[in-house]
Amino acid sequence: MSFVKRDPAPLEAAGLRWLADGGARVPRILAESPGRLELERIETGTLSPAGEEELGRMLATLHAAGAPRFGALPAPGRFLVGRCELDSPEDDDWNDYYAQHRLLPLARRVGLAAEVERVRVDAPAEPPARLHGDLWTGNVLAGRDGRPWLIDPAAYGGHREVDLAMLDLFGSIPRRTAAAYHELAPLADGWRDRLPLWQLFPLLVHAVLFGGGYLAQAHDLALRLAR
Repeated sequence: MSFVKRDPAPLEAAGLRWLADGGARVPRILAESPGRLELERIETGTLSPAGEEELGRMLATLHAAGAPRFGALPAPGRFLVGRCELDSPEDDDWNDYYAQHRLLPLARRVGLAAEVERVRVDAPAEPPARLHGDLWTGNVLAGRDGRPWLIDPAAYGGHREVDLAMLDLFGSIPRRTAAAYHELAPLADGWRDRLPLWQLFPLLVHAVLFGGGYLAQAHDLALRLAR
């Protein structure tokens, strides 16, 4: 059985292949053409305790697969997260990149540039990780056997804490997932304290796309993160 997506994101197929090359379990691509992507259908269930641990190991392996530079995409094309398009130049300094090419372009669109310019981005230096890029809980599927699958990527090279922050934004990181990740690829001290910093980006994306309460959340979080 298959699942057909009409009008998929421009780099979705390339992103799925990039994640698979990095060790993630993703649906097989059965066919693709302009405006159409046919994928293996996943019969869903509930993530098991073993599946939660496997998710942590999978993400650690994926991130360690790396990317050429921060902002690097899996193939030439347009970077979309949801239906929000952004330029994705490449850089070697993540902190500057995140502020200048992720936060501020979105903040300007929704009138929050002054607030976001005061946000301090000061994460420990790490090499570029291979990110899913839109890893909210709805993009982690559980198969009938309880094992995890990743879908709907907005893949690029970034800081690995970003995926964990997204997983924690509209749900929570399962305890077993965090433990398994940390066992395989220990995270820098203070990583949980930095999650709100990375969550500002998806909140700004939602503010651009939907406004309303997301705009208020992004505003309030920017003030909390101000220098």
